[in-house]
Amino acid sequence: MSILNRIAHFQNRRDEVPNQELARELAEADNRAGIREIAENLWNKDTNISFDCIKVLYEIGYINPELIAEFVGDFLKLIKSRHNRLVWGALLALSTIAALKPDEIYQHYEEITKVMDKGSVITVDNGVKILAVVASRNETYGREIFPYLLNHLKTCRPKDVPQHSEKTVAAVNAGNKSEFIAVLEKRTEDLQGAQVMRVKKVIREAEKR
Repeated sequence: MSILNRIAHFQNRRDEVPNQELARELAEADNRAGIREIAENLWNKDTNISFDCIKVLYEIGYINPELIAEFVGDFLKLIKSRHNRLVWGALLALSTIAALKPDEIYQHYEEITKVMDKGSVITVDNGVKILAVVASRNETYGREIFPYLLNHLKTCRPKDVPQHSEKTVAAVNAGNKSEFIAVLEKRTEDLQGAQVMRVKKVIREAEKR
């Protein structure tokens, strides 16, 4: 029986449970052939199938990123899709493997920022995480990417500052921490209560770097 028949679409299900269960089973069994079949169908003409397949893959990425790392090229191509579900799904998948494939992802840094600049909330959230991890892996990458992340923190919605600062701190080092901290201290003026506490925690983490 084809692994593909296990996805939600072929189970006549509109929820994500079959996809999550399949992802868990494929990961636990280290079923590379099954995972490859799912990856091949990212390009299926039926978007119901491709949507389910990207879901299965990023769920696998949560469990064991190494199992989907080889499909980094597919995910990078999908961020140009006209289907928003595939775009943010691909970014979600990339966020799970960014630490494993920083070189490949860095080559598409500008494409990722363009998608973020016009993307949905979930697209931006995962884009920030991807870029911060890639920036942390290489000094050259960091010099180019960090200014973008810093500008994002300066201009993003107040309610996004805590979460995005928590992701961006991965790219903070001794050379850029003062600038990072200054931006966050300024942004706390727009925040309140628990939001301020979260950002202050990030500041304390940055001070140690």
